[in-house]
Amino acid sequence: MPLQIVSHPDYDAGFPASHRFPMGKYGALIEALSARGLMNAAERPAKPPPEWLKLAHDPTYVEQVLACTVPPGIEREIGFAIGERVSLRAQLASAGTILAARLALAHGIACNAAGGSHHARRAHGAGFCTFNDVAIASLLLLSEGAVGNVLVVDLDVHQGDGTAEILAAEERAFTFSMHGDRNYPVRKAKSDWDIPLPDGMSDEAYLATLREALPKLAGLRPWDLVFYNAGVDPHGEDRLGRLAMTDAGLRARERLVIECFRARRVPVCGVLGGGYSPDVRALAERHAILFEVAAEFG
Repeated sequence: MPLQIVSHPDYDAGFPASHRFPMGKYGALIEALSARGLMNAAERPAKPPPEWLKLAHDPTYVEQVLACTVPPGIEREIGFAIGERVSLRAQLASAGTILAARLALAHGIACNAAGGSHHARRAHGAGFCTFNDVAIASLLLLSEGAVGNVLVVDLDVHQGDGTAEILAAEERAFTFSMHGDRNYPVRKAKSDWDIPLPDGMSDEAYLATLREALPKLAGLRPWDLVFYNAGVDPHGEDRLGRLAMTDAGLRARERLVIECFRARRVPVCGVLGGGYSPDVRALAERHAILFEVAAEFG
């Protein structure tokens, strides 16, 4: 069966190439996946009901994003203005992770070609993240009874502080973040399990750390679903990463994570996470590794 992929043209909100956030990577990723023949079963999300977004976020903030009236101070913390295209993108990316999660439950594995906006907190967005799609999807599926125990495996180079904060009081959700110790955010949240990494860590040490952690995570509970944030910003060429992984290391990482949980028949929902480079084509190729490996388990 082909890999279940969720995507939408409006994941790209049309930022100029000079913007610090490489918005063009979303369109470039779809081109890369199409060239690999992976987009044949792709599905598009529809805008989610506001009530879904309010499961994870303050209702006032949700309404501000939907109406494009986010206060300037919050926009500065997010890193860009919340206009109509950005608002739509945030809504669709969240709906995309929800849809990918449902597809993972049905098929064993699925990926959203966006998502992983893990800095968005309950009160407001931050760090290029408007809505926290993984937290929204987790709380929605738990509220519906579609899942009983959810695990978030966050391997973006930046700590999943917003996800940790939003899900802190939800005992049925467990947050794991393996991230650069000296990287953003300066003030870290408390995940259920954090592994801080030193600057400059390369493939061998990174993979050894992950290889030791994964079986422990898998054995904590009988997980019904794993959300995997596969940010590629640990790559040595990422301008915000401060680690030293290679393409081969990222590929080995994706295989370790997916194989660990699929071998135990736990559904896996992959989300894109971070990756920062002015060369959006190279960036898209790094993000495509997740989908290539996931397709082996589809």
